Amino acid sequence: MLLHNRVNGKELKQKLQQSQEPRTTLSFYRYVRIDDPAALRDELYAQWMQWRVWGRVYVAQEGINAQVSVPTEHFEAYRDAIYQHPYLGQLRLNVAVEDDGKSFFKLAIKVRPKIVADGLNDTTFDVTNKGQHLSAEAFNRIAEDPNTIIVDMRNHYEAEVGHFEGAIRLDADSFRDALPMAERELEGQQEKNVVMYCTGGIRCEKASAYFKHKGYKNVFQLEGGIIKYAHEVQEKGLPNKFRGKNFVFDERLGERVGHEVISHCHQCGAPCDTHTNCDNTACNLLFIQCEACAAQYEGCCSDTCQEVTHLPEEEQQKIRQQQPAKTRFSKGRLTARPTVGDQ
Repeated sequence: MLLHNRVNGKELKQKLQQSQEPRTTLSFYRYVRIDDPAALRDELYAQWMQWRVWGRVYVAQEGINAQVSVPTEHFEAYRDAIYQHPYLGQLRLNVAVEDDGKSFFKLAIKVRPKIVADGLNDTTFDVTNKGQHLSAEAFNRIAEDPNTIIVDMRNHYEAEVGHFEGAIRLDADSFRDALPMAERELEGQQEKNVVMYCTGGIRCEKASAYFKHKGYKNVFQLEGGIIKYAHEVQEKGLPNKFRGKNFVFDERLGERVGHEVISHCHQCGAPCDTHTNCDNTACNLLFIQCEACAAQYEGCCSDTCQEVTHLPEEEQQKIRQQQPAKTRFSKGRLTARPTVGDQ
């Protein structure tokens, strides 16, 4: 069986947008010793393709990290297979808060050195000695304690559109960058309650173990991250301390958790929390753009990028080949208006 997609990505996206098939988006992870990640990748790909499961999955010797979309008619069979699997049986499935069924259009399962790039040497500390898990109710309670510090372990562009009240937000482009930033913010506060949160829990799982290793006495993590918190406050009628939108790493780019719009369009400054990628694929900048600017700039981050999209495809391809990858996958900031398209 082929272990990769052979259909053009644009064609797959178009097919997904036209499909009326109900699908369920979910994410999960587990830190567990996997002796042969490549063999597990092959096994999962062969099985999941039979159910038309799409998504992005990383497998490493330290575990698995997955965000997938499953046809709703196959969800129970898929869930049962996960729970019966020797490596995956004890993990938690986080079902999306808002789901239009258009989150993923293909399946990619990749073997990586780590399931989340963190820059840490895991041999120097016990990654299983993690922080205490908090339910939504417990999180709300400890958040009211003046001895508590809440740290958002996500990237700056995630926290920009949504975050918990009073949380320290790190100006990080990646989790690798976030860890040393958090360490500087928390320096000298080893006796405080340190509460960490992220999207689904995977980054906090590692970060909480790292900070316990660093001597912090009372380390906690929000169980299941923002996704599980959103479900719990709705199901139990709890106060919602999350403001704005939860950024997600799929085609949706966000799901509504709080009612407020707390961020602004990077081009005109109007209230907006809609992320998009610049339509000039040689740029591909991730930034926030309102409907008016999307119409004015035709989905681009700048006049220059807009001009590029009007060029013949052959010329656009040459520009893409010349553009360094590090600028093609940049993340925009409101304080420094997007300029990648002008380089």
